[in-house]
Amino acid sequence: MSQMPLLGAITLLVALTPIKLFAGSKVSVGSNVPTAQQIPIDHISHAAWDALLRKYCDPQGYVNYQGWHDSPADLQELDQYLAHVSRANLKLPASTANKFAFWINAYNAVTIKGILREYPTSSIQNHQSKTFGYKIWDDLLLPVDGRTYSLNQIEHDVLRKMGDPRIHFALVCASVGCPPLLNQAYTAEQLDSQLTDNARKFFADPQKFQATADSLKISKLFKWYGGDFGSDQAAQLRALAPFMPTQQSRALAASGRARLGYLPYSWNLNDQATKSGGASR
Repeated sequence: MSQMPLLGAITLLVALTPIKLFAGSKVSVGSNVPTAQQIPIDHISHAAWDALLRKYCDPQGYVNYQGWHDSPADLQELDQYLAHVSRANLKLPASTANKFAFWINAYNAVTIKGILREYPTSSIQNHQSKTFGYKIWDDLLLPVDGRTYSLNQIEHDVLRKMGDPRIHFALVCASVGCPPLLNQAYTAEQLDSQLTDNARKFFADPQKFQATADSLKISKLFKWYGGDFGSDQAAQLRALAPFMPTQQSRALAASGRARLGYLPYSWNLNDQATKSGGASR
């Protein structure tokens, strides 16, 4: 029996290999909703998400993933909320505040859904393949108005383009180093105060902000996204100054003369069962 040439064998193997080995496996949450059943963003209710957060998220932003994971009724409630979010028609008129609240809630709810799918786990980074395979920020998809949105698309293509950098105090990557998950839903009526309160709480946390007489150390979040707050370091610090916890730190940031450093960023899961730091970079 003749042997197949090596190149031909490799070509055949590649042709027969399932494509999922070479690309992330897409996971859809929410639902595909016909246009006739879609509604304006202003009519999307976040009450179910609010109730789940109040039940499973503590004031420090840590989540009782185990309890949520072990409750079929509340897992279904989250699925139903995401299906409701998928009913939004983005082409219908809606207020800017409702759009903001909608997308922040959607991002956080999809993130929590993604963690609950994998739980128990120690970090969202465990589900972000560095080569081929599932990447939670790109492959966990929410259908809305005829297209699907990944976490990265919601953050970078939608929310960051809306022009309010305080989103970086609201979007939660299920990690200790990220802003704490607010234990209530965002609403148009409370959005401005919720975002401002989040920013102040963020800078009140010594794991995310430290100040001396002439230096400031802040979360690496602002190394990655500082450009959203200003065109250079001085402008960025001036924008962040109002949220800082002391008059001295506010004055130093506003002066533009502070020596700036970055604190380690913990990717440990924001899990009530393991309330601790670690896993930093």
